Amino acid sequence: MAPRRVILDCDPGMDDSMAIVMACKSPALEVMAITTTHGNYPVDVTSTNARKMLDLLGRTDIPVARGMARPMVHDSPTDPFSHGADGQAENFLPEPRVPLCTLHAVDLIVDTVLAHPGEVTVICTGPMTNLAMALIKDPRVGPALAGVVAISGAFGLNEHAYANATGDTPQSEWNVYVDPEAAEIVYNSGVPLVAIGLDVATYFEVDFSDDDLAQLEASPRPEASFLRQAIRYVTGRGYDPYCTIIDCMAIGYLIDPTLVDTFKGRVGIETQGRLTYGMTVLDSRHHHTWGHLPEIDIARTADYGRFLTILRDLVLA
Repeated sequence: MAPRRVILDCDPGMDDSMAIVMACKSPALEVMAITTTHGNYPVDVTSTNARKMLDLLGRTDIPVARGMARPMVHDSPTDPFSHGADGQAENFLPEPRVPLCTLHAVDLIVDTVLAHPGEVTVICTGPMTNLAMALIKDPRVGPALAGVVAISGAFGLNEHAYANATGDTPQSEWNVYVDPEAAEIVYNSGVPLVAIGLDVATYFEVDFSDDDLAQLEASPRPEASFLRQAIRYVTGRGYDPYCTIIDCMAIGYLIDPTLVDTFKGRVGIETQGRLTYGMTVLDSRHHHTWGHLPEIDIARTADYGRFLTILRDLVLA
């Protein structure tokens, strides 16, 4: 089977950085482009960090395009969770040699999708500003997309959804909270969307065994060293190791969709509430469901053991 063509739209960030590693090293995926956005850090930082990862992997063949510097309506919030002074768990990688693409990220998304209609999936591991702008700029993009897979939202499916809320309101997820207006555009676009929310992506079972850590320590691969340092960084600050690889769940799903069990649900994005701004509201009622809300595929559970095995094997390969 031919590799699935993808664009990785991201805001690195340590976990976005590991998503780049996983996507670029998987034979199941063909990374057509990496587009960067504001989110965990300003877009200049995320653009640099994406290129640092491609240097580390020796993948200078993949274009990196700088995208939107701010949300569509509001100013950029400050991430309450720090990814370190460098945005990469204080790995302090060398400055990148990979140049930025001359195209803006929005234009690179438009051009790539239209050049391969029905073949390209956009993976959103940051705010959806770039993709929303691409859908607005050229209405042909939506029908030409194979789909979107996103680390997006929190749907209240288990105790992890809100206990691990990453946005700056009590029940929001960071990527949606940063630019809910952009998320609303993408959710309502009609493009097939798989949303992997905090219910699944921030699960405490996403942990590393002592043997996993020993293998990372012993590996000569720089990406293994990067992950090991990221784990040290988050655990040293009182967080759990899953924080280093949240965004990797979207890559895992595209490598093997059987890793994640999904269901269809109608979801609205809250763009006004003081306490609920950025919340993804799932209408799960048996009766009187709001039929005008977009129906998307929502992650319910995942095979975490198999996910970690795929991730570890790719990092060490």
